[in-house]
Amino acid sequence: MRFLGLGLSDRVPDAKTVRLFRERLTQAGAIDILFNRFDATLRNAGYLPMSGQIQDATLVAAPKQRNTNDEKTDLREGRIPQDWQDKPAKLSHKDRHARWTLKFTKVKREEDGSMPATDLAIPFFGYKSHISIDRKFRLIRKWKTTDAAASDGARLREGLLDKSNTASTAWADTAYRSKANEDFMEKQGFVSKVHRKKPHLRPMPRHIQRSNAGKSVIISRVEQCLCRSEITDGTVHSNRRHNAGHHEDQAGQYRL
Repeated sequence: MRFLGLGLSDRVPDAKTVRLFRERLTQAGAIDILFNRFDATLRNAGYLPMSGQIQDATLVAAPKQRNTNDEKTDLREGRIPQDWQDKPAKLSHKDRHARWTLKFTKVKREEDGSMPATDLAIPFFGYKSHISIDRKFRLIRKWKTTDAAASDGARLREGLLDKSNTASTAWADTAYRSKANEDFMEKQGFVSKVHRKKPHLRPMPRHIQRSNAGKSVIISRVEQCLCRSEITDGTVHSNRRHNAGHHEDQAGQYRL
């Protein structure tokens, strides 16, 4: 409210008005323009991207769909099911771009204090919000939204790196570690600080453990940003400078 200059006694638009306004912005293709304009304002105020950048992603839930097998096949192949085409009202309530994925999480310790050898795999339906923040001010400089099943690492080569940062270092977790990404960053002049993966069927060398631990201290800054997002009634709200969570609009575009 302070950011918008509103007080407790002021009249504010309801959730539906805000949602319709965001849909109009999406349909007009204005989201990127507004994002870049806001970023330019921050730069002019002295908040330049500095000290390197950190990449990460978070899942954004969407209402689960109850579709038939034929409808799922059409959606996977990029088609609109025939039954939906004949019913515009039904089509307007269907999310055609969210996808299922598995969200892995650590299980609780056993009573004897030991950790189980396997993780929990939880089905998740929705989208994935990818962001890049600068290390100095922790402001989102680049963003991208995909379906939840999209790979984190591949997004690094799709405009997620900010070349205007005053430093060339880029931090990220092991999801971004691949030969393609390392070659891409080297070619683009970035210095990789991406976590190294554990060797297959071998213990992690101590020097890599220490290196990853140092990187984790820095990478945790972007995770703190992502944790500030709150998902309420299918909409992602954030008290960050840019809203990293984007939810799918009926027009098939993503909204801020």
